[in-house]
Amino acid sequence: MSAVELEHISCKFGEVLAVDDVNLSVQEGEFVTLLGPSGCGKTTTLRMVAGLEQNSGGRISIAGRVVSDAEANFFMPPDRRRLGMVFQSYAIWPHMTVFDNVAYPLRVRRKSKEEIKERVDAALRLVEMTPYAQRPAPALSGGQQQRVAIARALVFEPDVLLLDEPLSNLDAKLRLQMGDEFRSLQKRLGITCLYVTHDQEEAMALSDRIVVMHAGKILQTGAPEEIYQRPATREVAAFFGSPNLLEARVTDATAKADGSFDLAVEGNGWAGQARAGEKFASGQNIYVMIRPENVSLNGAHDDTAGPSVQWQGKVASSIFRGSHRSMVVETPVHRFHIEAPAFGVAGIGEHVTLSAPASATWAIQA
Repeated sequence: MSAVELEHISCKFGEVLAVDDVNLSVQEGEFVTLLGPSGCGKTTTLRMVAGLEQNSGGRISIAGRVVSDAEANFFMPPDRRRLGMVFQSYAIWPHMTVFDNVAYPLRVRRKSKEEIKERVDAALRLVEMTPYAQRPAPALSGGQQQRVAIARALVFEPDVLLLDEPLSNLDAKLRLQMGDEFRSLQKRLGITCLYVTHDQEEAMALSDRIVVMHAGKILQTGAPEEIYQRPATREVAAFFGSPNLLEARVTDATAKADGSFDLAVEGNGWAGQARAGEKFASGQNIYVMIRPENVSLNGAHDDTAGPSVQWQGKVASSIFRGSHRSMVVETPVHRFHIEAPAFGVAGIGEHVTLSAPASATWAIQA
């Protein structure tokens, strides 16, 4: 059974259509992330699930119960939806201790003192905050406040946990650590999560599935590796890093046993092969996507990965980033972005040969 079901959901603010005909099914125990730039409709979608915004069209169901149906003029208030929510600001009450913050959802539900203590103690153990139970909330670090917010959202055992960019206020190192800890906790509890972020790396590290949104619509839904390596559109490809998108024309297409296709392609002054998820017609214009980490300098690619495509160029820039080096190489065909080893690579102004295996390419409709 689906934990969350969105059927043709839309939301208008005046004349602005913030969410446009969104369909999504989140299964029990699944971690699904809504990903996209600011203003794409991801937070509005989350708030409609929470009942903090009312959908203008469509129907929302949670754990098999309809909670909002625009056509039937039915709307269930947030407190009856059995949802936990963690906000970007954490919304920790500064006048309360850690224990009282976590206990609040149980007290408003009029649970007994014994049950409140038992559940709060269990929730604090989950997020490793038991020693801080009596500490005033303002005396906590950002990471500790985030743990308290998660404990408070879990304490009444919600059907679904909603999270709106909960890591964005943390520094980079703590954000990575807390993301790993939260994903481990989610897997251990098997709780259903609907998560919102604009951070691509965060989405890929945490999610079972990613839903890429743009201008109120869903562009693509799939596993992180599928979204990253096999984007359906140029917009999806460009949202993840700095992909190299080469203009080309299909000259031949061969079907493979797994349902994909091998394409023979020609660009301006180059030719080679590319992979595709659909059959393109001969003569059709496409983009060939190659991720920066899949472009090798001076023939350093793995020959076992299959036939490669090559280009000649000159290094235009090189930025040392510790574990690797970000480079730009100018060729007559394209201005290539490359992620290269940190040391032992060509310097600025040097002529180089670029190559990429056909298995690392992906064809996208122009």
